[in-house]
Amino acid sequence: MPLSGPLYERVVSAPPVPAGLPLVIVLTGFTDAGGAVSQMVEMFRDDLEPAPIVKFSADVLLDYRARRPTITFDADHLADYRPPRLELSLAHDALGQPFVLLAGYEPDFAWEAFTETVVGLAEGLQVSTVTWVHAIPMPVPHTRPIGTTVSGTRADLTQAHSVWQPHTQVPATVGHLLEHRFAQSGASVAGFVLLVPHYLADTDYPAAALAGLDSLSVASGLVFNVDDVREENREYVAKVDDQVEGNAELTSMLHALEERYDAYMAGSNLGQPIIHPGDLPSADELAAELERFLADRRTDDHRRDDDRRGDEWRGDDRRGRR
Repeated sequence: MPLSGPLYERVVSAPPVPAGLPLVIVLTGFTDAGGAVSQMVEMFRDDLEPAPIVKFSADVLLDYRARRPTITFDADHLADYRPPRLELSLAHDALGQPFVLLAGYEPDFAWEAFTETVVGLAEGLQVSTVTWVHAIPMPVPHTRPIGTTVSGTRADLTQAHSVWQPHTQVPATVGHLLEHRFAQSGASVAGFVLLVPHYLADTDYPAAALAGLDSLSVASGLVFNVDDVREENREYVAKVDDQVEGNAELTSMLHALEERYDAYMAGSNLGQPIIHPGDLPSADELAAELERFLADRRTDDHRRDDDRRGDEWRGDDRRGRR
């Protein structure tokens, strides 16, 4: 059982937080297919250097035996103990836009108390929107964009980007409870479930992190620098493709997944996947496609000109016979 004590402490040196900022929630824990959330948390902490406002107590919220912290054994002594962190912080995106970030581990204990605290803190900060992301494995191919299921109170996002809208019961996470409580309070909240290829779910799949960041951008207007992640993804996908090409069973599986995915999307009237710029064709590919299009147009124009001249000749011939 967790120790009794304060759930959190306010950081004395915390910067002032403007009212009306978006709140982003990324919590690692029960479901994190492709390491999507853990990659995002690491990126936010390394690249954005968020300034903590509130620090939550791991001794109250975390089951250490289930998720043990790491410590370094260095030849003959122990060093670099890394306690788990769960913090509410002020961060800035790649354009310098401020936002509130709740990032870290998913609590094991005191869900109701934790959720009540987070909703209260958000209301005190007068956040404009609440967006959270998590990822689950799905039988989908890595050769197609990662789809999302969108829930919450923002019907525009659900209509535009929810490619799968099941009616089912699932094991809850504290993110679900937060969304539920925020919705009950009347907040503008959206939850994105990333649908990650099941055969890559146990790896750190960079495309999953990209899809998560894109979801946050669509919902909040924030912009993140993802050039490094895109390069990592290109290298990762190249290795996956090499493995698939060298294995007939994997190739057959991939083709079956592609056919089922394409058939589903073709017959679906639901939303469309969020397309990351990295999924779009390059400038060279667009130029080549334009050249093909113009060549086809020229061929069609010549064909129509020939047909028109033929019609004119036949018309003249008919008039001459008359």
